[in-house]
Order: sequence, then C-alpha cells, then structure tokens
Amino acid sequence: MKKPLIVIFLVLLLDQISKFWIKLNMTIGESFSVLGDWFQIYFIENNGMAFGWELGAQYGKMALSIFRLIAVALLFYLIYYLVKKKVKFGPLLGISLITAGALGNIIDGMFYGMIFSESTFTQVATLFPEGGGYAGFMQGKVVDMLYFPLFTFPEWVPFLGGQIFFSPIFNIADSAITIGFLYLLIFQWNFLKNIDKLDVVENIENNNS
Repeated sequence: MKKPLIVIFLVLLLDQISKFWIKLNMTIGESFSVLGDWFQIYFIENNGMAFGWELGAQYGKMALSIFRLIAVALLFYLIYYLVKKKVKFGPLLGISLITAGALGNIIDGMFYGMIFSESTFTQVATLFPEGGGYAGFMQGKVVDMLYFPLFTFPEWVPFLGGQIFFSPIFNIADSAITIGFLYLLIFQWNFLKNIDKLDVVENIENNNS
C-alpha cells in the first residue's frame, strides 16, 4: 500500500503547491510564457469540472463535490482491494494517479473558498483573510494554470479557421487524471479486461496450495 500512497501524496503536493503559488502571486487572467508561445502559465478559476468545464449553479457544484468524494472513496477501496490481491504496481500506478487528481480538485472545491480571499482581475488573493474567505464549504473554485496553445488553425481551414488547436487551461490534478487513464488504457489493457477474474485466479491458487 506504500507505493500507491506515495504516488498520491507526491501528486497532491505538486498540485497544491502550484495552486497556492498561483493564488498568492497572480491575478485572474494574468499569464507568462514558459516555453515560447506554446506553453504558458495562465491563471483562471472555474466552478466545475476538469479542463475548465463548468457545472452551473450552487446545487450543481455541491452535487459534483459529493460525486467526487464518492468516486475517490471507491478508488481508495479499489487500491486497497488490488493491494490485497497482490496485483503488480503497474495498474496501481494508473489508479493512484487518477485518485490523486480527483482528490486534488476536491480540495480546491471544499476548502479554497474558506481559506482564500477572492482572486480578481486586479487583486491577488490572500490566505486566511480577515472576515473570512470568498465562499463557503464545498463552494470554492478550482485553480487552473497550464495552457498549451500549440498552434492556430489557418483561416482557410473549414469550421476551425482562426481557432487555437488546444485551448483548455488545466492543472496538475487534471493532468494526473488524464495520464492515469491513458496509462491504464495503453499499457494495462490486459489487466483491465481481466480484472473481474482476480477472485477466480486467487481461488485456483488457494486450491492448488
């Protein structure tokens, strides 16, 4: 169980350090280039899901937070179950990345509204402001900052002319979820196809021992 927990801890640490730094040093919409024009740090916040997608209204956000908590609880149980089955670390790595990513965005939604003042286009947020934060429990906004506008389609391209190829702005937690899913699909497909047979394999091994 140690390796999955280490992965989750390290991803969460990087995710939260980056978000705290952004909140305490940048205003909404502020950006700077990291590697030319195609990789930028661009600060935005969103009320909803990964990659800047939105789920409107207060009750929608509350429902999303509860769903995320249930999903993370199930993922932790799955990790515990697979560790008990002595599954190799490969599948556990992918599931741990997904778990850490989901948990990272949960922390934003649950606590950021309570511990930060509101970030605006002219004002940098402060930590533990006098008078309280900008929102209540489970009503905080998710911090996004990673922006990869790789290129813009030429104007002559039908439907896409003048649009940026990859416009979402996301965070390390979103990245961990995506990388975890892709890793499982590409490198652990055989495991995913046979996960329902773990108990059968274990019973056969026990009967032969």
